[in-house]
Amino acid sequence: MKISLECKRILVRTSSVVVVSILALASGAPSVWAQDTPVQDDRPGLAVFEFANGGSYGPDREDFEALGVGLQQMLLTELMQNSELRIVERSVLREILAEQDLAEAGRIDPATAAEIGRLVGARYSITGVFADLWGSFRIDARIIDGETGEILRAERVRGDREDIYGLLVELSGLMTAAADLPPLPAVEREAREAREIPAQAITLYSRAQVLEDLGETDGARELYQRIVSDFPQMVEAEAALRQLPVG
Repeated sequence: MKISLECKRILVRTSSVVVVSILALASGAPSVWAQDTPVQDDRPGLAVFEFANGGSYGPDREDFEALGVGLQQMLLTELMQNSELRIVERSVLREILAEQDLAEAGRIDPATAAEIGRLVGARYSITGVFADLWGSFRIDARIIDGETGEILRAERVRGDREDIYGLLVELSGLMTAAADLPPLPAVEREAREAREIPAQAITLYSRAQVLEDLGETDGARELYQRIVSDFPQMVEAEAALRQLPVG
C-alpha cells in the first residue's frame, strides 16, 4: 500500500508554515514559530468505513446499493454524540481511499483499516457488512485497534428492517464498549433511542449522500428536501442540506 499521501501533507503543512513565517518577518508581525503551540486533541479518534452489502434479497433492492454509505454516515453521527470521542469525517476517509485506490466497499481488511486509521489519526477503525433478507436486517461490525491491527471485537445487531436506526444506536454503544471507550451519557443515549426514524428516511438519505459524493448536488438537494418535508425528525438531512453549496 502506498503511503505517499501522508508525506505530501506533511510537506504542504511545513511549506505553508515556512512561507507564513517569512511573510510575517518581512511585515514585522510575530512569526508563527513564536506563537503558542495549539492544544492537542487527546480524545481517542474513531474512523468508520463504508459498510459492504453482504447479500440482500427482496423488494426495493435498489435501496441497498447506497445503504452502505448511509449506514457509515449514520453510525458516524451516532458516535459524534459522544463528546469524549473524536470522529474522523467521512470526506477525509474518502480522500485517502481514493488516493490508495481502495474506494470500493468490501476491500478493507483489518490491517488496511488500521493503517488508514493511523494516517487520519484514528486510534480505532470500524468496518462492517449488512444484509437484508426480505425485511430481516442484520449488521455485522468489527472494531480494530489502530496500533496493532487486532480485531478487538466483532458485534452483530439484527432486527426488522424498519428498525435500522435503532440497530445503529445499539451498534454505536457496542462498538465503544468493545474498545473500552467512555459511553454516551444515559440521558443522551435515551434521547437517541427515543427517536423514530423510518427505514425509508434512511434509504433516501443514503442515496442523497451518494449523489453528493458524485457531485450531483441538485439530486442530493432534492432528496434532502424530501426527507426534511416527510420525515422532519431526521435532522441529519436538514444539516446536510444546509452544507450543500448554493447555486
